[in-house]
Amino acid sequence: MLSLAPAAASVRVLLCVAPTDMRRGFDTLAGMVRQHLGHDPLSGHLFVFRSRSASRVKVLYWDRDGYALWHKRLERGTFRFPDPDPDPAADGTASVEVSAADLAMLLAGVDLRSVRRSPRFALPKT
Repeated sequence: MLSLAPAAASVRVLLCVAPTDMRRGFDTLAGMVRQHLGHDPLSGHLFVFRSRSASRVKVLYWDRDGYALWHKRLERGTFRFPDPDPDPAADGTASVEVSAADLAMLLAGVDLRSVRRSPRFALPKT
């Protein structure tokens, strides 16, 4: 597992802000990634979509030689996606980037809006 850490660090997790029809499959979701989110679905990043009721989630990613699609349906409760960045420059944002740890918490039922984080060093954005 430790040998995957450097590769995993380069993988981004992007949550689609708008609800998605969960009947969509590999190719339609890949088209949404390209057109709606403005990213390359072949990048190896994780693209996360939720249903209108927020009880279902699909994760699409490119796995070396083909698309992989992970699907989860909750029997009770909902997935709570974070709100888009309130930055006015980010108006019209179709996706929100989160960390792999945030995705794990989201799938475990944690509302990311209630999480308190300790300050950490971050490189200035260029």
